[in-house]
Amino acid sequence: MSSAATRPAGPDDLWSVDEHLDDILATVRPLEPIELQLLDAQGCVLVENVTVPVSLPPFDNSSMDGYAVRVADVAGASEEFPAALEVVGDVAAGAADPVRVGPGQAARIMTGAPLPPGAETVVPVEWTDGGLGEGPASGMRARSLAPEGAEGQVHVYRPAEARAHVRAEGSDVRAGELALEAGTVLGAPQIALLAAIGHGTVRVRPRPRVVVLSTGSELVQPGEQLAPGQIYDSNSFALTAAARDAGAIAYRVGAVADDAETLRTTIEDQLIRADLMVTTGGVSVGAYDVVKEALSSVGDEDEAGGGVEFRRLAMQPGKPQGFGTIGPDHTPLLALPGNPVSSYVSFELFVRPAIRALMGLTGLHRPRARATLKADAALRSPRGRRQFLRGRYADGEVTPVGGAGSHLIAALAKADALIVVPEDTESVEPGGEVEVVLLG
Repeated sequence: MSSAATRPAGPDDLWSVDEHLDDILATVRPLEPIELQLLDAQGCVLVENVTVPVSLPPFDNSSMDGYAVRVADVAGASEEFPAALEVVGDVAAGAADPVRVGPGQAARIMTGAPLPPGAETVVPVEWTDGGLGEGPASGMRARSLAPEGAEGQVHVYRPAEARAHVRAEGSDVRAGELALEAGTVLGAPQIALLAAIGHGTVRVRPRPRVVVLSTGSELVQPGEQLAPGQIYDSNSFALTAAARDAGAIAYRVGAVADDAETLRTTIEDQLIRADLMVTTGGVSVGAYDVVKEALSSVGDEDEAGGGVEFRRLAMQPGKPQGFGTIGPDHTPLLALPGNPVSSYVSFELFVRPAIRALMGLTGLHRPRARATLKADAALRSPRGRRQFLRGRYADGEVTPVGGAGSHLIAALAKADALIVVPEDTESVEPGGEVEVVLLG
């Protein structure tokens, strides 16, 4: 760990939200770049600029099914006085040696096919009789009745300007231009561009592998029967989904009983597939010793920077937190509270930025905005604590959702923002201005 090693921490010491986050981000480093096949690179961050090796499109081609002609040959064409042209052949997509179009001639051309030598423009098949001699034809009728390779005459009923319905070479991007900048997250459009300019692989930082496990002997998996005193494990589902939303490859381990040896063994087994580990539960006073014992004994604690430190933060919800590195590779671990709202808020504030730092992104945090508080009563907040309340944000206003309880999952599901009440503010009146963290 970094700042934790120099910052004094006594049993009554409170860390600020910013101090805890700074310590995490000072420890987490971007993952090493690797070369991946295009589809495997989806969601990853590009580590180097990509320039265009070949113009896109690489040649002039038709944007329509129709006829490639010379402009002068169709000038003044109308339904009353159509231009009659000799069809000299077909040009299909992928044609390597298309026919030449001379004066008074036309070549039947398909969408995407190269503009043949001598041709200056393309007239859509709908502007012609499709080579049938029966007046203007619909595209479908002309294509179905005029077989490929058929020669003869075609009547054109409208003039066309030079290079009409022609996609010019390099009209998308030209060779040597910048295609994608380093730091770009590769989605479907970016992968399409890479493929279009001939890249089969790309150099990226891989998506972080995040292992999520919840702790608590009272937890039962959804779908099982609840016994007295038991609750369903929702945290591991919420945090795994949130990690995936942040860009990670996330694995849900599920609930582990409140037993130090079981927890230690489970964590050690999971380290092989983890770039970051997240636990939830067992960091408050009741189960503190068991989790502390388990996490501090994973790997070699004597190595520089090893071990997990448990802290109290000046925030609500989410006061108890743990952070450190474990195992031979010093894998970062964040230990979050077990209450559902505390766990989720802690994820948004601390885990999400850590995941995005591992990805090599510069924008680590959710967007924030100023909003007018729309409420029936003032918001109360304990002095000295930064409070995060659930809310719904729209059109510059935010409305609180549910109360301040850290167990209110239904209220959390309705929220799309966190209302931030600073440490030095004890009350915010309706109509007052607040800062909000925008979720999603």
